[in-house]
Amino acid sequence: MKRSKIIGTGSYIPSIVQPNENFSYQRFYSEEQELIDKPTSEITTKFQEITGIRERRYAPEELNTSDMGFFAAQQAIEQSGIDPESIDQIVFAHNFGDVKKHTMQTDVLPALASRVKHRLEIKNPKCIAYDLLFGCPGWVQGLIQVDSYFKAKTAKTALVISGETLSRVVDPFDRDSMIFSDGAGAAILRYEKGKSGILATNACSHTLDEAYYLYLGKSNFPESDPRIRYIKMNGRKVYEYALTYVPQAMKECLDLANVSIEEVKKVFIHQANEKLDEGVIKRFFRLYNIKEIPDKIMPMSVHELGNSSVATVPTLLDRVLKGKLSDHSLEKGDIILLASVGAGMNINAVCYRI
Repeated sequence: MKRSKIIGTGSYIPSIVQPNENFSYQRFYSEEQELIDKPTSEITTKFQEITGIRERRYAPEELNTSDMGFFAAQQAIEQSGIDPESIDQIVFAHNFGDVKKHTMQTDVLPALASRVKHRLEIKNPKCIAYDLLFGCPGWVQGLIQVDSYFKAKTAKTALVISGETLSRVVDPFDRDSMIFSDGAGAAILRYEKGKSGILATNACSHTLDEAYYLYLGKSNFPESDPRIRYIKMNGRKVYEYALTYVPQAMKECLDLANVSIEEVKKVFIHQANEKLDEGVIKRFFRLYNIKEIPDKIMPMSVHELGNSSVATVPTLLDRVLKGKLSDHSLEKGDIILLASVGAGMNINAVCYRI
């Protein structure tokens, strides 16, 4: 039986480390543009207690999202050993395109996937390059989309990339700005015979009440230019939404794969914040009437890397597969679950056998 198999992964983790202490002189304002009259140290301490984030990574000034995606793609291609000319599709998941440092204008002309194909010097016109906007679950959705193309026999090799420079679209006067970070991940998938590969997928979108839980809005700073928009988030609503629907989507995916919860070796959840991910994994296991969470079931990178949106799942997976995350490893035959949630609001999950 043929399956969609990951044969190479790559990631780009920016070199600039931004610890919580670096926000010590920042003034924060509420959504009503009123100064939050608390010591910044108290704000950052509370922030770390809730999110688990101690530091995050920012892209250097000379690099854009497409550059980071290109570097991650190079690694994935090199590990896979394929000829880039054999790639049928290049999918680039992002939300804001290229945003040059010190600007706020998004640049998606041409598409980021086209930029990467250009830099890879792929001549094949049948290699279709396009972008995917699906909020934070974009990379996982790229896997789902490519899997569908494979099954439809319209492609057999694909490059799925994700990247974001959220540090360039955040409002520095908003406490939520400390959550977001930069990074990129990539994977080469090929449709081939064997037991390894995607076993099942699941996705859903809620938009009646939930569409604008994340949106672009004006700065919290009272004297800011109202024409400039920044990423904004209704954190409480996002938190409640994720706790309610992500565990269900994960269980539905496992059920579709006909896999028992005991068979799952690792769960890779979008690195939004520590408390949220811990809540999701607890509710997921409760759906199977399991109260004791298996040790080391959920790798995490949010503490050091922050929330890089579409890049969190592929960068985390790449690090574990390459033995770069202590106490976490995978072996051939292991079953893992990938799951994400984000703007839209969108949720998805992929059950995969290594």
